[in-house]
Amino acid sequence: MTNEFIVDKLKRTGLEEKEAQIYGYLVETGGSFPSEIADATKINRSTVYKTLGILSVRGLVGEVEKKKKLFYFPESPAKFLRSMKSKISFAEDAYKKASELVPELEGLFQSNNNKPRVTFYEGKEQVISAYMTQTLEKNYELLAFANTDALLAFMTPKVLNEFIKLKEKNGIRARGIIPDTPTAKQFTDTTHSGLKKSLVANARYVSHAVFPFPGEIIVYGKNKVFFAKFDEHAPIGVIIEDETIHNMMRMIFELAWKEATTK
Repeated sequence: MTNEFIVDKLKRTGLEEKEAQIYGYLVETGGSFPSEIADATKINRSTVYKTLGILSVRGLVGEVEKKKKLFYFPESPAKFLRSMKSKISFAEDAYKKASELVPELEGLFQSNNNKPRVTFYEGKEQVISAYMTQTLEKNYELLAFANTDALLAFMTPKVLNEFIKLKEKNGIRARGIIPDTPTAKQFTDTTHSGLKKSLVANARYVSHAVFPFPGEIIVYGKNKVFFAKFDEHAPIGVIIEDETIHNMMRMIFELAWKEATTK
């Protein structure tokens, strides 16, 4: 059994638990065979061999052949001290190199912070999950180029109803520019029944024959734009998080809003 006091002291120098146990045992005994080390320290033999290899590389133990087997012994305390000192030199060198690299890393970090964050969604479940993120923020105005016919075909009534309830709960107002199909003209009345008047979506219409867009573009939250393609076979969604792009899409929406009709 290794002296626990010595093991604790060795661990404070930076040795791992098993390294400290094995090295401490070798210091106490003056040297030993791996099988004896394993028996004394209760560390399995494969771990003993692996740890002895690590200690040997660090110059803390040496090995000789005895009785056709490898015998391990501790190197002198002076070598142990040199090994610890080499860690300081290595750390100082690493610190110096890290300091030289910091300006470059800072530049990359700032560059990445200025890039839009783009998240891609594929498949019906993922696209619906992305669509529901509009309800995570509170008290804002959502702007949408919306195809209500495609939305009703894509969403189940249960999911759509949950979306509308969450939108109302979080005080989200909405304006939408929609292709003027008969279904679209009835969409707000059929889906927003019972909502506070201030939270009922305000819709304007464009010609379905001219603008039959097959998905939606939604400007929402503080910096998000959601693009969705409601293709039953290969639906996709993309969320871009960027304040500049968000604001540009708001401007485009307002421009289109002025030209759209209320009937």
